[in-house]
Amino acid sequence: MTERNIPYPASKILAETDLKASGLNWSILRFGFVYGDKDGHLESAPGLMANWKWHPAQTLSLIHHRDIATAVKLALTGAIDGHTVNVVDEAPTSIYEIAQIVGAPYEPSAEPLNDPWTGRADGTLLRTLGFTPTVPTLYQAQRDGLL
Repeated sequence: MTERNIPYPASKILAETDLKASGLNWSILRFGFVYGDKDGHLESAPGLMANWKWHPAQTLSLIHHRDIATAVKLALTGAIDGHTVNVVDEAPTSIYEIAQIVGAPYEPSAEPLNDPWTGRADGTLLRTLGFTPTVPTLYQAQRDGLL
């Protein structure tokens, strides 16, 4: 990386650009909102999103800890070499649903969403490279006691 004091998202793009130009064999895995195994991330999400004034119907692409391991194992086989992929589960989940699952308050709203794509990432490419999440949805994680 050649610059200092740059915003976090821009620094990630710069690091990816430098990696791609390095001549090394590379894979870039971009994780959705990470949760699982009592890490506290889901519990913190409603408060964080409320501070950002996110609409309760806004959705997030999620990924369970177990499937980060699944994706990294796949990457280590070489299946993702030369690709930038989004590592996400099968169903974006609304902030309101997350709040309900963790028992946190979140005010409902009848206002329309300004940008329904904020918080979402497309995992199609990773699926074509062989990824299948072992925890396909937040509801499955809840049923299996994986929160």
